[in-house]
Amino acid sequence: MKNLPENLKYAATHEWAVLEAGDLVRVGITDFAQSELGDIVFIGLPDVGRSVSAKEQIAVVESVKTASDLFSPVTGTVVAVNDAVQDEPEKVNEDAYATWLFRIKVNNPAELDQLMSASAYQSMIEE
Repeated sequence: MKNLPENLKYAATHEWAVLEAGDLVRVGITDFAQSELGDIVFIGLPDVGRSVSAKEQIAVVESVKTASDLFSPVTGTVVAVNDAVQDEPEKVNEDAYATWLFRIKVNNPAELDQLMSASAYQSMIEE
């Protein structure tokens, strides 16, 4: 498994998040999550304009083995989705940290402080 990028924050539900450009948060799934899922065949992304709360179910990832819900790591409004992953969901398997799924305009950027650091997430997945 790849080293965890130190600049990302991690949710216990295996999403990563990074604050970019003020109040925009880019979100994807972790390398651990994609490796557990196996070959990803479909990603159902949220609608742009949707308001979400932290820990609310927001998207779904389907693999040849199973389907898994994704949860929003922060509270805010979906402002963009990565349409390319709907056509090529395997991009997440190829590089989970380079492949974002959606962007959220976060209501309170300090919410990211409630997520785990790379080392805390690493400890959680090793247990």
